Amino acid sequence: MTTLKIHNLETAPETSKTLLEKSLKSNGMIPGLHGVLAGSPQLFEAYQTLHQLFLDSSFNKEELTVVWQTINVEHACHYCVPAHTGIAKMMKVDDSITDALRNETPLADAKLEALRTLTLTITRNRGQVSQEELEAFYAAGYGEQQVLDIILGLSQKVISNYTNRIANTPVDAPFKKFAWEKK
Repeated sequence: MTTLKIHNLETAPETSKTLLEKSLKSNGMIPGLHGVLAGSPQLFEAYQTLHQLFLDSSFNKEELTVVWQTINVEHACHYCVPAHTGIAKMMKVDDSITDALRNETPLADAKLEALRTLTLTITRNRGQVSQEELEAFYAAGYGEQQVLDIILGLSQKVISNYTNRIANTPVDAPFKKFAWEKK
């Protein structure tokens, strides 16, 4: 049962309408998440800003996908896992990466696996990371900026994952074929 309203251009608070119009223009629809976020113009703007900042971070498309999906799966977000599966396909990320992330199995690429491992550790342990875990991440070829960029991605995903869980946001039609349930 949805417990938070999914807004459209007619029902959204006035200060959210511009963000919804932008969403409609860029997506060809208003994603359910955006409709829910519109109930708080400040949260909606924060989410959009964090999303753009994370896209502009030091990560490439595969690494963005690893961070997003690792967090989505850990948070068991019924909405974001299929949405980011579709987004990864649009970004032309290899299906084997997305499949491994969805199935919670190690990634074949050692560097991406190090990214998945540290992302999962930060998410599960609420930022508690040992020096050994950081050293393993650095040894894989990452640096301090990437640690901080994981935190940026986590900030964005907390907004979307928690909102979708509370709202029980229905998965948007284009992503229903990627339905997912935590095992």
